[in-house]
Amino acid sequence: MEFGYTGNILRVDLSKEDISIENPDDIFYRRYLGGEGFVAYFLLKELKKGIDPFSQENKLIFATGPLTGCPIPGSGRNCVGAKSPLTAGFGEADVGGYWGAELKHAGFDAIIIEGKAKNPVYLWVHDSEIEIKDANHIWGKNTGDTQNIIKQELNDDFIRVAKIGPGGENLVRYACIINDLRNAAGRTGMGAVMGSKNLKAITIRGHNKPKIAAKEKIREILKANATNMKNLASAFTFGTGGELMEYFSTTGNLPTRNFRDGEFSKALAIDPKTIHDTIGLGKDSCYACSIRCKKVVQIDSPWNVDPIYGGPEYETIAAFGSNCGIDDINAICKAGEICNKYSLDTISTGISIGFAMECYEKGILTEKETNGIRLNFGNAEAMLQMLELIGKREGLGKVLGEGVKRAAERIGNGADKYAIHVKGQEIPMHEPRLKQGLGLGYAVSPTGAEHMANLHDTYITTKERVLGFAPLGILEPLPLDDLGPKKVRALIYVSNWKVLENSLIMCFFNAFSPETEKDFLNIVTGWNTSTWELMKLGERITNMARVFNIREGLTKDDDWLPERFFQPTTSGALSNTAINPDKFEKARYTYYRMMGWDDNGIPTKAKLEELDIEWASKMLP
Repeated sequence: MEFGYTGNILRVDLSKEDISIENPDDIFYRRYLGGEGFVAYFLLKELKKGIDPFSQENKLIFATGPLTGCPIPGSGRNCVGAKSPLTAGFGEADVGGYWGAELKHAGFDAIIIEGKAKNPVYLWVHDSEIEIKDANHIWGKNTGDTQNIIKQELNDDFIRVAKIGPGGENLVRYACIINDLRNAAGRTGMGAVMGSKNLKAITIRGHNKPKIAAKEKIREILKANATNMKNLASAFTFGTGGELMEYFSTTGNLPTRNFRDGEFSKALAIDPKTIHDTIGLGKDSCYACSIRCKKVVQIDSPWNVDPIYGGPEYETIAAFGSNCGIDDINAICKAGEICNKYSLDTISTGISIGFAMECYEKGILTEKETNGIRLNFGNAEAMLQMLELIGKREGLGKVLGEGVKRAAERIGNGADKYAIHVKGQEIPMHEPRLKQGLGLGYAVSPTGAEHMANLHDTYITTKERVLGFAPLGILEPLPLDDLGPKKVRALIYVSNWKVLENSLIMCFFNAFSPETEKDFLNIVTGWNTSTWELMKLGERITNMARVFNIREGLTKDDDWLPERFFQPTTSGALSNTAINPDKFEKARYTYYRMMGWDDNGIPTKAKLEELDIEWASKMLP
């Protein structure tokens, strides 16, 4: 590939200490694009059926996209994938910052990690030179100390480091990978896979930016979108979730006490504007982006919170805040810092603690199991204590580090009733009883509950808001609780496009239309692609992920929601609102058929042939 890509994929076998470089052809790049597309291809093509996610047979894939490292806002991201230790299915997570751009600048489109090192190591990629270096001296250290030591050791303060902390080393099943110190490849347990390979970090330094076919046209597009970018930056004045927490609580969209209750009276206390006005130092950004949506906080007491770890985004605030019944913003910020230090997914960690709190209040867990911790909803100190135990895999934290699905199976006594997950992955901080199309998206997502590559129903409820989705063929506003064919169609089109963006790989917060993203791709690569081709590409990747899950034993029964969502909340706006299971099942069937799948949710051979991945049909039962 002459433009956009480097044409190089780095493969590192840690067991054999073997390093090689592959050069895929042009058709490979156009058919699978990058990011999630690369992950889906390599996992489906190269992993044996039924392997243990923690075995050396699993592969950990770091992938960029054709726009990564280019001077385009939102293009600084990268994707990480493997067989998930949390769901035993398709694992994929996306992350911002600068690491992805640095990998492209170092001359690689992706890195495939195979095998398992005999002892802890880290990978050092500096332009075309690659070294496997000893990491015994940093094993066991948190992410901040790890990064400092590596930078001192390599004598370069400009390197970028993707690493794990003790959570990944201890194989917490929802451990994540931290880029720099503030950006997390948060979901599906990719940090645990990294830990299982004795790989502490991948350190990158690159000096060669990708060639762009028509670089001067990028400036024209950015100039035309300047107003949109300015408006978007204004919308993120207080970061994600800013000035929305009370509104979310009023509408029922703020998950409260393990998704049991429907309102949180102290929502204003945990609003990002409150953070900004009391403990906020400012905001941070990612490569080539002017939005600056990432909070930075500093606290001296009652807990010390170091600003090098950034600050909590909406998901973190809600997971450790309203979800745990906690209104102490200092404690929430501390929880976010600990997760970044230990490399833990804040969503799964917060849900796991909320689950344990409800089990404690129901008498299923007692102080005997909690080591004397009074794990009531609202107890901030107890939440932080349990978080430390999860990161260290000690006491009850050893059980909760398995994720709520496995934890409930171990605890027993009806604990499964309070385990809020899909396919083993804990549900994000958006209420499916309010956004019912989102709920269906949770159920059918290949990674388990997923809020990013999904439809948020609130975005298509008015004529004004639905205009932004017109390029995808979504023309009419739809009610929040609609689960009819038009809502299912909207879910399919939006989620397939989001998967495409995860392959480009572009931030979902960017201000660009599908048509503009298509233009960026053509400008960078010199291609003549169309929005239609890109929609089909997103569909292709969705189907590959589906085939992977079916091969690994997941069935349509896994495409379902926790029973809690088929009942109303105990109070608030959704106290008379629940998902109708019959309508939900019918919507799931409609989804399967619209996707070209059979009654059991299995892609037909004809559909896979139409998507130009007929080889994937051989993976099906």
